[in-house]
Amino acid sequence: MSYQPVPTVRRRRLGSTLRKLRTEAGMTLDAAAAALNAAANGSADARRWTAPKLSRIENANATIRATEVDTLLRAYAVTDPGTRIALEGLAKDAGKRGWWQTYRGVVAPAYADYISLESDAESVRDYAPLVIPGLLQTPDYARETIAANAVARTAAEIDALAEVRLARQAVLTRPHHPLRLWVVIHEAALHRRFTGRPGIMTAQLRRLLDVAEWPTVTLQVMPIDAAPNPGDAGAFTLVAFPGPMPDVVTQENLRGPSYVEGVDDVNVFADAFGHIVDCALSTDETKALIAGLVGERGPHI
Repeated sequence: MSYQPVPTVRRRRLGSTLRKLRTEAGMTLDAAAAALNAAANGSADARRWTAPKLSRIENANATIRATEVDTLLRAYAVTDPGTRIALEGLAKDAGKRGWWQTYRGVVAPAYADYISLESDAESVRDYAPLVIPGLLQTPDYARETIAANAVARTAAEIDALAEVRLARQAVLTRPHHPLRLWVVIHEAALHRRFTGRPGIMTAQLRRLLDVAEWPTVTLQVMPIDAAPNPGDAGAFTLVAFPGPMPDVVTQENLRGPSYVEGVDDVNVFADAFGHIVDCALSTDETKALIAGLVGERGPHI
């Protein structure tokens, strides 16, 4: 399996944000390049900037150093320190090797991109109609669901993918700025059966009850008798970042995640999530429903 060492999704986020800031400054690529070269004023950086170079950066076809990000932000009259810190940090991390690269033999490039998104994220909103989201899965649930969808994988590869899924959960308990997670799970996903192993789902339901008490987690259930709503179109995840960086939407299929990155397109999913939340049970109703299911299943562990 091939692996692209640079998480290109980070470059795309940085490039699209720089394009947005240039546009808001009312500058064309040619005007921006001219302003940058004029600001260099005979220094070693003079005449280094060209419209094609800026275009390559904005389209994630070229790297950019943190010092160059600072130069661009000054040219675009961006003075907000939070924006500067966020974008300079993104430039520094564009080629950063994450912990998941230890598993590059089993983690596909698109999945590695998603993990890098998740590790950088400030918040995640997730609609899950069929499967408990990976960030909330127990070890047994993770392995069983991975095995069901990875028929061409060896047992060792399935174990490795389960380890990756569980390692991702560290974002929920990181010491500084833990990820804020808002999940809506369809009630159908709570009735999953694992043949001969009833304790798997019981433990998973208890896990949901535990995390539902965390201040950074909002958990709701979409009841089976809910009115038609945008969730009927399928699962999706909205990933949001600090500072000026745009949100990203991911949609999962058997080939891995695909991405929606245009602002207008992302807003469609953000609006849809709002409608889904309105149709779902409240957090208290959700906990009561899950607790009732645990009681029905009995003491299986």
